[in-house]
Amino acid sequence: MPSRKKTAMFASAFFTCVCSFVMICVVLATQHWMSSQVRFSGTNSSVTVSLTYGLFSGTCEQFVDAGLQVSEKTFQVADNLSKTKAKSMITAIIVILVLSLLSSLLSSGFSCTNAVSNPYQTFLGPTGVYTWNSLCGIFVLTAMILFPVNIEENDLSVELARGCFSFLHTHIKSAHTYGYSYWIMLLIIFLNIASIIIIYFYDHARYYKKKEQERPIENAPKDVILF
Repeated sequence: MPSRKKTAMFASAFFTCVCSFVMICVVLATQHWMSSQVRFSGTNSSVTVSLTYGLFSGTCEQFVDAGLQVSEKTFQVADNLSKTKAKSMITAIIVILVLSLLSSLLSSGFSCTNAVSNPYQTFLGPTGVYTWNSLCGIFVLTAMILFPVNIEENDLSVELARGCFSFLHTHIKSAHTYGYSYWIMLLIIFLNIASIIIIYFYDHARYYKKKEQERPIENAPKDVILF
């Protein structure tokens, strides 16, 4: 059976891993990654399309300078994209987040295993927790980088606006605001770092305790040495 200290440390790591898993589910399920105001020139007046969307779906509505407002519409992101590159990058982000979800799940499993037992295999111990937490953090960070790249390089918001309202003319400018679904990924990275730090402190303390127990016999007090 593991010591109380080990159980407490790995139980704390397990809690942060579970929180990370739940947060990734929230990121995938919610559609508040981006809010955009996309302005187009019209025949007689300018048109502004307001968008709020995530990886799978979103909403859009149109405002004309003359004061006319078109009722809000719901759209599917994949259906509104005509550029293959933009669609491929959205798919890549989804795949990467699913991989981070699996990594987080494995990290939770490894942490729980170590909290209740002493695995014989090295990889099932702290090494496995380090590995899966690191992979999860790297996957999430990659998704955080790819999404803004898709916005800027592939004009994602403009593409989605044109998919909502096909009669739009020349694009003038866009204003973007990243939503809570996007920024939650930063919290996920911090949770993964927290898990790694918790296990590092345990591993570090265990290492020095082991070294202490392996001191050469000549360093022991002479009065306890038996010949």
